[in-house]
Amino acid sequence: MEKRYARSGFSLIELMIVIVILGLLASFLVPKIMDRPDEARVTKASVDIRQLEFALKLYKLDNGVYPTTEQGLAALVRKPTASPVPRNYKSSGYLEGNSAPRDPWGNEYTYRSPGEEGRNYEIISLGADGAPDGEGVNADIKSWEIGN
Repeated sequence: MEKRYARSGFSLIELMIVIVILGLLASFLVPKIMDRPDEARVTKASVDIRQLEFALKLYKLDNGVYPTTEQGLAALVRKPTASPVPRNYKSSGYLEGNSAPRDPWGNEYTYRSPGEEGRNYEIISLGADGAPDGEGVNADIKSWEIGN
């Protein structure tokens, strides 16, 4: 009685073919996946700016004016003491937290009120490089340029 054993496992050639195929797939997919975090940060900055705008509008409804440039976005978190002191400041503030928010790259948002060209205010994220202007993920994200 002869026993036959079935061969199990993969040959070295089969393993090499699988490794080459996985390498080719990775070379196409990794660059596309690597750009996603930067795209997500740009989107988050746009959403954050919209939330800041909403909080600014609530602040103005309660107090009749927007915070000044000097008061900054910190006025949305704690009552300003600099003039003009808000008259109907909401006790819990207009944003959660105890400090002015930062953009997704950890930089402070630039806030000006009044803004240029007749705008009531301007909120700007300087992008990934934290410097004015730039292109791609380094481009500034400006409140008045975000789609309504």
